[in-house]
Amino acid sequence: MELLDKLRILADAAKYDVACTSSGVDREGGPGGIGSAVSCGICHSFAADGRCISLLKVLQSNACVYDCKYCVNRRSNDTPRATFDPRELADLTIQFYRRNYIEGLFLSSGVVKTPDYTCELMIRTLELLRNEYRFRGYIHAKAIPGADDALLRKIGYLADRMSVNIELPSQSSLALLAPDKSKTDILRPMGFIRSGIRENSSDLVRYRHAPAFAPAGQSTQMIVGATPDTDYQILNLTQSLYRKYKLKRVFFSAYTPIVSDRLLPALTTKPPLLREHRLYQADWLLRFYGFDASELLDEAHPDFNPVLDPKCNWAVNHMEQFPVEINTAPYDMLLRVPGIGVKSAKRIWEARRVSSLDFAGLKKIGVVLKRAQYFITCGGRMAEGLKITESGVLNALVSERSASFLPQNRPEQLSLFQPEAVTGEDVKKCLTGQI
Repeated sequence: MELLDKLRILADAAKYDVACTSSGVDREGGPGGIGSAVSCGICHSFAADGRCISLLKVLQSNACVYDCKYCVNRRSNDTPRATFDPRELADLTIQFYRRNYIEGLFLSSGVVKTPDYTCELMIRTLELLRNEYRFRGYIHAKAIPGADDALLRKIGYLADRMSVNIELPSQSSLALLAPDKSKTDILRPMGFIRSGIRENSSDLVRYRHAPAFAPAGQSTQMIVGATPDTDYQILNLTQSLYRKYKLKRVFFSAYTPIVSDRLLPALTTKPPLLREHRLYQADWLLRFYGFDASELLDEAHPDFNPVLDPKCNWAVNHMEQFPVEINTAPYDMLLRVPGIGVKSAKRIWEARRVSSLDFAGLKKIGVVLKRAQYFITCGGRMAEGLKITESGVLNALVSERSASFLPQNRPEQLSLFQPEAVTGEDVKKCLTGQI
């Protein structure tokens, strides 16, 4: 098979693996080497279907011994198969880098023969890049559950970031749709990577030139919408993964119907993009805003509000904690005010040390008051002319555009790619996480 035919097959097969993120690691270019990595982020572009195109995002092989019902590469699916020779993929990566097409490599794979054999193919590819080509750019490599720890350790010393896809939110879902996999097999390499990073941190303190093990940490991905698991289950799992395995990111992938099976949603089902969006917003609240998963959802309310983001929804349901006095409120309470993000909270914290703030002063330091005005006071006063009732606040936060997507008004799933459904404010929140 021609190299370009392999690239077409294996790049297309990799597009469903979500992990578009900054590198998270600094590495300067050195004499005799090419490439570098910057912790402030590799600059990504996105194709129309959401794929990251600044990394060479590709599979080592799409030949897989597993038969996961949702996967386009499952062994029972009739799809063209291809496998890169390690030399082919290493050469391709370097040629793309030299042409300024890419800044790094995202490497995953189907399970060829066995997990160990698959890891060996990936290791040979990465060793060629790092040792022969002296490539010092960003590499993200997928760890294969079931592989030997010694092989995972080798990948950790060659890649910047490692990830193990948890795939589905519960063991029952895995048993139903991915019978060859188990939660234990997936979590074991996560624990090994966590331990490797911890041990390596001690080595780096003691030995200046010790090699770094997965310096950009580890991440995972789970599919949303293929099974009956609720947002409450998914968010609690996400929180436990952050706390137990010290993950850098949990990625959510809205289930896209690409193969047919009686156990899966129909092929005509639209991807639950709004649900994915709400989970990402809640993920920011867990990581940067001090929220606990139990505050955002519970068994009585297991799914997110379709018309309010999780932070606004929490605030509306806890009006007894508002309004917040902007000049005296603790920092962690400022973070809970809708419309005030991490950057705005820090600006308020710094500015009020110099003088008391009023609404005009908040605008001057860049605080957007469109939503925040309903939840704050300045000097004990609400915004001029503003009357606060719980129903009034709710109506103000739910815009006409959002209301049009209520189930009784429009039963279709919101598509984030419809121009009329995305505002400039939505785009800014997605990029900055300022909720």
